[in-house]
Amino acid sequence: MLTPQLEKALYKNLAKPVFFLFDAELIHNLFTDFGELLENAGPVVQTLFAYQNPALKRKVLGLEFPNPIGLAAGFDYDGHLAKVIADTGFGFNTVGTVTAKAYPGNPPPRLARLPKSGSLLVNKGFKSSGAAVVARRLDKKKLDGQILGISVGSSNLPEINTIPKAIEDYLFTFNVFKNKPYVKYFELNISCPNTAMSESFTNPKNFQKLLVAVKTLKIRQPIFIKMPNEITVVESDKLVQIALKLGIRGFIFSNLVKRRDNPILNSEEVTKYQNHKGSFSGKPVAANAKNLVAHTRQKFGESVALISTGGIFTPEDALERLDSGANLVQLITGMIYEGPQLVGSINAFIVRAKQEL
Repeated sequence: MLTPQLEKALYKNLAKPVFFLFDAELIHNLFTDFGELLENAGPVVQTLFAYQNPALKRKVLGLEFPNPIGLAAGFDYDGHLAKVIADTGFGFNTVGTVTAKAYPGNPPPRLARLPKSGSLLVNKGFKSSGAAVVARRLDKKKLDGQILGISVGSSNLPEINTIPKAIEDYLFTFNVFKNKPYVKYFELNISCPNTAMSESFTNPKNFQKLLVAVKTLKIRQPIFIKMPNEITVVESDKLVQIALKLGIRGFIFSNLVKRRDNPILNSEEVTKYQNHKGSFSGKPVAANAKNLVAHTRQKFGESVALISTGGIFTPEDALERLDSGANLVQLITGMIYEGPQLVGSINAFIVRAKQEL
């Protein structure tokens, strides 16, 4: 049986160098296709990657999470990996972002690696097969016992060009999924920086209109708001206060960063991609994501449920976010750079840390 240390060495010294020779989106698509083939090989996948311990369980907004480590939205955006992800050791998994209408994605390149920055340049722009197609795919999978969520965004299409149209688009997707028994929570993505609509739902007035409309759907599942990164705590507090008044208690800090003068970004890598559109994941997100979580927990206490994402590359990173006020954490970029065994390593580290207290 492979140890996590050996799995990490094999990934970083053998698999990753080969993967990184090829286009990032090509490897992502191949990984998705291969991963879906493994969805009926659960015991084998669990043996390789998962770490299970009752001490990891978390109850958040009425949901029982087997562990606090989730796969963030943006990796499994069409639901192909919805079943196998749980077998790799994740405690929860967000499919999407899903939009009402199909969109092939922004013009390529849509994904690029910045290894020195610990980041990915992302420009998918809500690439989605559309809500109906994703729902039909998930309907066919055996998802009992999993904590699976759907990230909902508005279709990134020219005709969705006003706030009222975008709200109707959001509502369509919520209606497709709200009665699906396998959907345990929703993420409301108001903060993708790679969409074309000029107005934003991070504007408090627009945000309130959206939440008022969502409230009319009487959704039974918890909703987490996917918050922007490049905002002040004052701006963030306004959005949190609006959501709390309308009965939404979950928040995710945070989405991607757009500014190319972020101090974590390596200047050579940024110059290399100066003609590429997109925003950045991973380590450039970390500082303000952590700051926003800590501030929100301190200001709003236990009235909020918080997920922290962005720049989690090590078990220590994950534990720091939990200690700073997050109930749960999510990752993608850290797994791409460090390997799929990272999730099990984080969970084992959390248990050891609890035992040492």
